[in-house]
Amino acid sequence: MFRVTHSVKIPICVLAAMTALSTGSSALAAPGDDLGAIRDAITNLRQEYEAKIKDLEDRLQKAQAEAEAAKASADSAQAAAQDAKTVAAAQPAAPEPQVQRTPTSNNAFNPGIAAVLNGFFVAASHDPTAARIPGFALGDSASGPERGFSLGESEVNLTANIDPFFLGWLNLSFGNDNSVSVEEAYIQTTGLGEGLTLRAGRMFSGIAYLNERHSHDWSFSDASLPYRAFLNGQYGDDGVQARWLAPTNIFLELGAEWFRGDSFPAGGAADHGMGTVTAFAHAGDDINDSSSWLAGLSYLHARSDKRDTGGDLFSGTNDIGIATVVYKWAPGGNPIVRNLVLSGEYFFGHENGVFNGIAVDYNHSGWYLQGVYQFMPRWSFGLRYAELETARVGAALMGSALDDLGRTPRAETALLEFDTSEFGRLRLQYSHDSSDVRPLDQVLFQYTVIYGPHPAHRY
Repeated sequence: MFRVTHSVKIPICVLAAMTALSTGSSALAAPGDDLGAIRDAITNLRQEYEAKIKDLEDRLQKAQAEAEAAKASADSAQAAAQDAKTVAAAQPAAPEPQVQRTPTSNNAFNPGIAAVLNGFFVAASHDPTAARIPGFALGDSASGPERGFSLGESEVNLTANIDPFFLGWLNLSFGNDNSVSVEEAYIQTTGLGEGLTLRAGRMFSGIAYLNERHSHDWSFSDASLPYRAFLNGQYGDDGVQARWLAPTNIFLELGAEWFRGDSFPAGGAADHGMGTVTAFAHAGDDINDSSSWLAGLSYLHARSDKRDTGGDLFSGTNDIGIATVVYKWAPGGNPIVRNLVLSGEYFFGHENGVFNGIAVDYNHSGWYLQGVYQFMPRWSFGLRYAELETARVGAALMGSALDDLGRTPRAETALLEFDTSEFGRLRLQYSHDSSDVRPLDQVLFQYTVIYGPHPAHRY
């Protein structure tokens, strides 16, 4: 404001001086009214310029006020925009619209269904189903397959995860006489953690090495003498099982079971349907890149209430202990080309009770040793030797099933096998069984095929 006022006052003074100089000579001679006119003109000019300066000052102040107002408005708008961004960032983003997805498989929640076809042809020197083992009371499944063509034991199994807590397993067995039986039917936990697994229902016991395996997974086409004499081929029953896999550097598994007690060597579901208990322990590890081992101890305590074995009745207790050793070898750990599996088990049993009304208290034992060698891809051969021994009974039991007739039961077996794939197998087996008074020689041809999802076999 100072600069504008100062620049205007200078021209006014100059103009006044010029006017005075230009009229000075005439002013001396002019009348008085001329001086008044000059003064009036100067006054008018001063007022006019002061009015213009005042107008310029007002316009400047207005422009400055408008500029400051516009700047304030812009600052306010920018702050509001920043606040809006901050609020938007703090709030969760709106969910994207969900797309309807088609299930990966229409059978995603259906059980896996598998079938095992396990047929036989048997040529034997006499009827294998009539053979017996003197010194042992046998169950109804201890005999071998019948002569001629037979279906053997084919299976259908169904398995599925039920929910995050359980899986279900059902295995149906089809006999040569068109009979259908429930071989296994159980539920099993899947997520307990800490290496613990529980199972409930009908199942094969975890004792011994081969007992839990289905017959199509056996290394030989039939069960060895100790399994036939002590476990009726293999022991399965209704009950519960607990397994614990220890968090150790080597494989270490502990297990216990409580069964109804209807199946041989028990019978009659003693103790109100809780007549059999078992316990087992398995340990194993790698020896090197090409070989590994497994060892186990098993115990079964069975209480029988009038167990019926071909008309012979037994009531009492049966205790069985089993020791297991397994060795496996494959070059570099790859079993595809060559591999060897050696296994052996020792059985010891003690029975105490009443047999056909006569008190008994005796021990019996048995063992087997077998090896199967795959000498080239798909081709294998195997050898097995088994033997039993039982205590002599008193005169009251002479001629009964517990009379060993002074014999030592034994059997030798050889096989040749060709695997069409991991799902198909052809097997030729010869055995000489001298456990009975009349030795049994038999040649057996077996085919086994598996289709559908099937659980992996154990070690």
